[in-house]
Amino acid sequence: MVEIKDGKKILTTPISAEDLKDIKIGDIIYLSGSLTTCRDVAHRRVVEEGREIPVDVRNNAILHAGPIIRPLENDKFEMVSVGPTTSMRMEKFEYEFVKATGVRVIVGKGGMKENTSNACKDFGAIHCVIPAGNAVVAAVCVEEIVKAEWRDLGMPETLWNCRVKEFGPLIVSIDAQGRNYFEEKKPEYNANKDKALEEIYKHVKFIK
Repeated sequence: MVEIKDGKKILTTPISAEDLKDIKIGDIIYLSGSLTTCRDVAHRRVVEEGREIPVDVRNNAILHAGPIIRPLENDKFEMVSVGPTTSMRMEKFEYEFVKATGVRVIVGKGGMKENTSNACKDFGAIHCVIPAGNAVVAAVCVEEIVKAEWRDLGMPETLWNCRVKEFGPLIVSIDAQGRNYFEEKKPEYNANKDKALEEIYKHVKFIK
């Protein structure tokens, strides 16, 4: 489901392909519902080993992150900090991962390339980035850690299935049409970078 609330565009799981059709690269959205942390080793287990993911992420969301968790009593946990992992580490797995799991929203840090763009286009998904430096703020959006799976992988790689409320802000970097914000903006960014460096070098020539 997608709704506008207090000026925010909020996606609430479960999410359908229809919910994503009007969301475009560069949009800022927020996520409520089911969000599961999922990094390199979990992707490898699904894609390379053919193992079934033990958390249902179909029509839900995953987060490329290795969080800091505080254990509580009675096998309960509290999210302390949840900073995003560089998404490019999952790039080689993402097409097959999305195909196998049916995940709709992928959240991480930095851009991704063709594997992920093609997955988003072929299976109706999106990739979003969460601004860096917000790990503690993001943890506040986690209402509850519902369950933890594949604990043998250790804290960073465990699948922490969370219930979140208005998790974000998230910037859409790849939309369900396969458009890639980072790739499309590269020429502009590179031009701006060269201009900025030219000005900097005038003042600090020793770093050139």
